[in-house]
Amino acid sequence: MIKKIILGSAVSIGICTLVFMPAAAQKKQQKPNVLFICVDDLRPDLKVYGNAIVHSPNLDKLIGQATVFRNQFVTQPTCGASRYSLLTGRRPRNITEIKNEAIEQRIAGKAKTDVPETFVDNLRRNGYYTVGIGKISHSPDGYVYGYNDPKSDKPELPNSWDEIPFDAGKWGTGWNAFFGYADGSNRQGEKGEVKPYEGADVADESYPDGLTANLAIKKIKELAAKKESFFLGVGFFKPHLPFTAPKKYWDLYDESKITLTPSPDIPENVNAASLHASSEFNQYKLGEEKASLEKPVSDAYARKLRHAYYAAISYTDAQIGKVIDQLKESGLTENTIIVVWSDHGWHLGDYRVWGKHTIFDQSVKSVLIVKDPGSKGGTVRDQIVSSIDIYPTLMELCGVKTLPALDGKSFAPLLKKGNHTDWNNVAYSYYNKGISVRNDRYRLTKYFREKEPVVELYDHQADPHENHNVAAKNPSIVDELTKIWEKGNTGLFNEPQKTNE
Repeated sequence: MIKKIILGSAVSIGICTLVFMPAAAQKKQQKPNVLFICVDDLRPDLKVYGNAIVHSPNLDKLIGQATVFRNQFVTQPTCGASRYSLLTGRRPRNITEIKNEAIEQRIAGKAKTDVPETFVDNLRRNGYYTVGIGKISHSPDGYVYGYNDPKSDKPELPNSWDEIPFDAGKWGTGWNAFFGYADGSNRQGEKGEVKPYEGADVADESYPDGLTANLAIKKIKELAAKKESFFLGVGFFKPHLPFTAPKKYWDLYDESKITLTPSPDIPENVNAASLHASSEFNQYKLGEEKASLEKPVSDAYARKLRHAYYAAISYTDAQIGKVIDQLKESGLTENTIIVVWSDHGWHLGDYRVWGKHTIFDQSVKSVLIVKDPGSKGGTVRDQIVSSIDIYPTLMELCGVKTLPALDGKSFAPLLKKGNHTDWNNVAYSYYNKGISVRNDRYRLTKYFREKEPVVELYDHQADPHENHNVAAKNPSIVDELTKIWEKGNTGLFNEPQKTNE
């Protein structure tokens, strides 16, 4: 059933796809609308990023009209923490801020202050009507409660949203829907006795993201009739585990032709402590094989899992297409900024890992597509940008000048034509007792641990898949990059603290 909560009458911004409404359709509107689409666990497996296998016609079409960033990196490779930094425009400064509970512990339940809690809150303070559907923050429906608990009435972002509607359907709660299967069951309800994938022969609405798309379509129609600027955040679950999608999306692929990772083994000169044992993936107890750093899963099972992941991408692509089509049908595209962002990447067997939670490229690089009506589309950017740069960029595009202290920098100039050789080209990521900096050629990572080696250097010119740590062979490069690395050291790991395991 659909639950709709009215939280206020101001405006705020979410964390997924950004859409801006046309002036012709809204004569009294002074600022653009924003459609922000968030996709959970989507690594950059689209054609423009180099994966020719994935079927994503709707995103491909949007990319042809937008600016796509092929080197956008998140600050933390885990859902809640990544979204916390996205929404606040800040790098993590304490252990709480690299946990999934970051938003719950740092924002939820807090009284309103003079400082915006998120960029959505900031938009709301500046006249936007804000709506969040699905997973924008960490919770799948915007409320704080445990996986097995009844839905609470405590919003994760108490000052950001005017409305946070969600259709939990036959699953009953947001968390049940998030881990849901087509028959209405879910991972936690079945105590993990489930497969990590499913391809039921059902309609799109038999999985939660189909319901989210329908709700977003309904909301766009309502917003089109209003005479005020809006921010609409729409958060899709797939391809997050379990990899579930209607059979018709599985049928788009020939499993025998799906290629495997170019990084099947642990990288050279790297301690296993830089990786992990795929514990999230292994919670799905009925999977045919368990993932382990001891050896890779079989090629046959790896292809099946990739097939499932790709089908989930195609399913979400179809839902995004429905939402964007409704935007056009409602006459809003001329003044609507559309942003599609994923909260981090995902290892599909890379280094024997199935999951996120590392600070290698495969885990911290994610999708970022921005369609700004004020810019000509069809642009591909290879400059390095960070997810914390999205906050100031949106404020610039929306004409909001009231900015708190942010770590990010607006990339609005990169939406315009030109070479932009003056861009900084640096992004920082934090996790697993490590801090990593990425520039246009290298990744330098330093870990705060005893297990050696604690320094890793990858040369993307010679080693684009980060298979060889060459730090020991290149001390001068490490020294030079350390100067840049130090600028991103927020003191997060300076003192012994509990890990985020």
